[in-house]
This record gives sequence, structure tokens and C-alpha cells, in this order.
Amino acid sequence: MNKNILSTSNLSIGYKTKNAVTPIAKNLNLNLQQGKLIALIGANGIGKSTLLRTITGIQKPLEGNVFLNDKKIASYTALELAQNLSIVLTEKLPPSNLTVFELVALGRQPYTNWIGTLSDVDSAKIKEALELTQISHLATKKHYEISDGQLQKVLVARALAQDTALIILDEPTTHLDLLHKVALFKLLKKLTKETNKCILFSTHDIDMAIQLSDDMILMTTETVIQDEPCNLISKGSFNTIFKDEHISFDSEKGKFIIV
Repeated sequence: MNKNILSTSNLSIGYKTKNAVTPIAKNLNLNLQQGKLIALIGANGIGKSTLLRTITGIQKPLEGNVFLNDKKIASYTALELAQNLSIVLTEKLPPSNLTVFELVALGRQPYTNWIGTLSDVDSAKIKEALELTQISHLATKKHYEISDGQLQKVLVARALAQDTALIILDEPTTHLDLLHKVALFKLLKKLTKETNKCILFSTHDIDMAIQLSDDMILMTTETVIQDEPCNLISKGSFNTIFKDEHISFDSEKGKFIIV
């Protein structure tokens, strides 16, 4: 059986203000295992980003615990966390003249000395990340000279260079056309098999996620469930995502149809 990299115990997520508590989801017991590609899906505004922020330690849970390698995530220092977990967000990069190589090299920051000198190990990890994502030929290009699809691969390479057991991506295919979406999905699938890392990503491309994911975490207003795509199909779980009579899930075809 694959090892659990991250798990949650009776986790409740949401927001606290001075006057009120706004829960989004309660009693979540999730398991993210090594070597698995896991998709997080649900309708817009359902709380996917809140869940990702909570399990990565950015946001505090309302209740319950998150364990990373059997240790409470709240007890990690920032440096320890960066050596165990890498995150790829959808935010635009700040203006800079960084090359692709330099951008990927930022993934080594948790390991470099205080002046940021790259060791032979660091250089080898960067080279390996560039090769795994098949972007070695872009190494000397400035990051603003490449396409959105290529840049997304660069950000994945940076996370790989960070060399953590778990990589979490928030909507990695948002600005990509169909060709680059497929390429990125297939890359993530390949990386879980070749590196035995666990990769969790949130996505709106549910049909594609069904085809390529090992596991899926499905968020609705009523519940959050984790299972293999084939089991979610047989249970009729996908019919609960969209509250719209014109959208239904065809379990035989394994995709959504417009009625």
C-alpha cells in the first residue's frame, strides 16, 4: 500500500471573523498517497482554494488537524514546510528578468546557503526538473519570452526542483488552450509515476480529470468525498456537482452532457 503523505483528521474549513464563523466544509478525512495524481473538483465558489490553503498551512482550520508525513502541519517551521511541500499558484509572476533556469532554480531556496549559492546537488536537481518537464531547451530564455503553456511547465519544474514528496497546484490549466491542457495533465500523470511524488491539483476540467486522475476529491455544498473516478461514476456522485437541469453526467460515456 502506498504511503500517506498528507492526511486530514475531522478537518473543518472556513473563515473566522470577530463576529462570526463561516464554515465551508466539515469533518474531512482525506488521504493523499505517494505516487498518486489526485484532482480536486467542484463548482465555482465551493471552497476548493480554501481547502488547498488550509491543508498547506496557509490558513488555519476551524477544527481538526492536517498531518504531513505524520506530523501536524502547524508544527512545521516555514523552512521545514518548504522542504516537504511545494505549491504552484495561478498568480501572475512579478516583473523580472529571470531566465527559465533561474526561475526553476528558485525551487532550491529551502536548501541553499544564505547567499543562495547552488551546490552540485542543487544544479543536478534543477537539470533533472528541466528534463522531466521537457523544457531544457528553454533554459536560457527569459520567462516572459515563452508561452503560457511553457510557463506552466516551468512552474511545475520549479516545484520538482524543490524536491518535496507532495506538490499542490491551484487551477494549473486555467489560462491554457486544449492542446496545452492535455499536455500538462499528461505531464502531471507521468511525473507521479516517474518520481513517486503525490500531486494534488484543483481543476474545472472535470472530464479530463476523470480520464487521468488516480483519485478525485469532489466538493459539493453537502459533502466532500474522495474516491477513484470509476467509483464516483458508479455511485452517481458527479450528478451532484452542478445544480442545473441542463447539465447532466453520462455515466456510460464518463463525461458531462448538455441536455
